[in-house]
Amino acid sequence: MNFNKKPYEEKMSKAVASYSENLASIRAGRANAAVLSKVTFDYYGAPTPLTTMADIKVTDPKTLTITPYDKSTFKAMIKAILASDVGITPTDDGTVIRLSFPQLTGERRKELGKQVQKACEDAKVAIRNIRRAANEEIKKMKKNGELTEDDVKNAEKLIQELTDKFIKEIDAIATKKIAELNEI
Repeated sequence: MNFNKKPYEEKMSKAVASYSENLASIRAGRANAAVLSKVTFDYYGAPTPLTTMADIKVTDPKTLTITPYDKSTFKAMIKAILASDVGITPTDDGTVIRLSFPQLTGERRKELGKQVQKACEDAKVAIRNIRRAANEEIKKMKKNGELTEDDVKNAEKLIQELTDKFIKEIDAIATKKIAELNEI
């Protein structure tokens, strides 16, 4: 019987996708609707994502406009944005909420760079944990007599190659995001 690397490859791929999503929500000085992806508000007793209840548009490189579908949610949306970690105070004219992204300072760039690096390390740890789980599965299969010594070596090599591939992907994503922060 052979070792199946597919489930571990899928888990690693999901970890990279999750990391990319987390980076998208880091505010980089440009208007980006992804910063609102984790903002929820109370809508008829249920926590509801703001993105599902409003039309969100980038009107210029520094401004997001949020037009609620249901006008009764207007105040709740403003409250949710203020309570979130978006870090921008919304302005409103009674029908539209505006988020104006300030120019990044050198200090803020460093802070965001640290956030990117921390998220990068967290993603790498997730990949390494998946590798550890795969290696434990390989050892268990060897103990049960399902894999030969050669199969074990090949499976461990495959898992290490996958780990290296996905860690390189994570590093490339982090490098791109940091470069993006520095060019703003």
